[in-house]
Amino acid sequence: MDWDHLRYFLELARASTLAAAARRLGVEHTTVARRIQALEKQLGTPLFAREAAGHRLTEAGRHLLPAVEAMEAAALGVERTTPVAGGGPSGLVRVGVTEGFGTLILAQHLAQLTQRYPQLSIDLLALPRLLHLSRREADIVISLERPKRGAVIVTKLADYSLHLYGQREYLARRPLVTRREDLRHHDFISYVDDLLFTKELQFLDQLYPPERFALRSTSITAQYEAVRAGAGLAVLPAFLADRDPILARVLPQEAAFTRTFWMSMPAEAKHLARIQAVWSFLKDVGQREAALLVPPAAG
Repeated sequence: MDWDHLRYFLELARASTLAAAARRLGVEHTTVARRIQALEKQLGTPLFAREAAGHRLTEAGRHLLPAVEAMEAAALGVERTTPVAGGGPSGLVRVGVTEGFGTLILAQHLAQLTQRYPQLSIDLLALPRLLHLSRREADIVISLERPKRGAVIVTKLADYSLHLYGQREYLARRPLVTRREDLRHHDFISYVDDLLFTKELQFLDQLYPPERFALRSTSITAQYEAVRAGAGLAVLPAFLADRDPILARVLPQEAAFTRTFWMSMPAEAKHLARIQAVWSFLKDVGQREAALLVPPAAG
């Protein structure tokens, strides 16, 4: 039996859709479909029921799944004990992380890591949503909420600070803000409430619940650009906004927030050389960038 066919079967069973399985495998969704069809033809039975929401395992598929998972575990065991040619880690590691941190901080560092280890490949999934280890969407996940379930290894990566910001020209032409009550004269930019992927990004309710928003977006970089354009005030990460000379903190003492990045990986992956290399590297990045993530208070 072709192990490659079984690998595609396993990813589709976990992802439920051809598109998600294809992303995980790094191929087109048509390739996944062809592999599954070839495996079903080889076994002489359908393994998935095609439904509107995706692919659901049939009874034959459910019967096959534990055996294929055992094969995968055996293959991982071989990888753990096999030395890598050239002495460095190799293979693909998917890192899931929040958009701003992944784009502005991690991308440049991970690029350096792949230069250090030419056989190592990184998929950086810098997305405004939560990625799930249980669904094999990523090998390492950096999130704002500490995982509480599942066989995972978790560590605190770093704290980071956020503040309320406005464009300097916008602030100059609008009423001065010296206390929270003054915020009623201003427009606001924030996340789309019903699409917010974590409660850790709810800030304005603690500060001043606006009656309306000038603009909302699922993207922190879109919010940042809207503030730069003078559309209103927004709570932004200091590592994003403090570097921009046209932005200024508003109510720097009161409108200050601290959040934590948590890093997690499946417990079964802790012995894999490529995962260990990226995990240790990211911990080092968190320590090296501490001053950027939590800069000193404005003087």
